[in-house]
Amino acid sequence: MNPTTDRQRIPGTVVFDGGQARIGYALNKMCFSFNSADCREAFQRDEEAYMSRYGLNNAQRQAIRNRNVLELIAAGGHPYYLAKFAGIFKLDMQDLGAQQTGMSKEAFKAKLIEAGK
Repeated sequence: MNPTTDRQRIPGTVVFDGGQARIGYALNKMCFSFNSADCREAFQRDEEAYMSRYGLNNAQRQAIRNRNVLELIAAGGHPYYLAKFAGIFKLDMQDLGAQQTGMSKEAFKAKLIEAGK
């Protein structure tokens, strides 16, 4: 049994391993930069130039344009760093959970409330 191979077979799940880390290095480095208010402002002024500055590939750029967390994860994004990106657009964990489940935010919130009963 190979644990790495077995993890990679989880349907619908992207495992953040060494390969994903290499693929997502530029994306994660860019998202880490959002710890700085100046960097967040620079990104919001000109997203395309900011993405170029970090050398994002086409899939990463499109995922950023789409504001799609699942695409960002598939493009090598680490959830910790993607939270920095999501914060720029005032997306909270419920927004992200809704995206990941394919539900509206309202339906996702209702599901959480029901699960907590």
